[in-house]
Amino acid sequence: MPKRILNGVVTSAANEQTVTVSVERRFKHPLLQKTVRKSKKYRAHDEQNAYKAGDKVRIIECAPKSKTKRWEVLEG
Repeated sequence: MPKRILNGVVTSAANEQTVTVSVERRFKHPLLQKTVRKSKKYRAHDEQNAYKAGDKVRIIECAPKSKTKRWEVLEG
């Protein structure tokens, strides 16, 4: 199965080698037909500490790096 790649915005870079990325998805409500926005936060591995809050990044699935990190930053 291919690894998922998501686009998001860095919301926090407070921890060493870790960024928190907020990924937003939009979909149409099945009954009301209104566009709904949902967001989810992912913790991603950032080896070089290169990304700061507000940066747009792509993240990819990986093997677990720690208790909460299952993603790594692919590119900015």
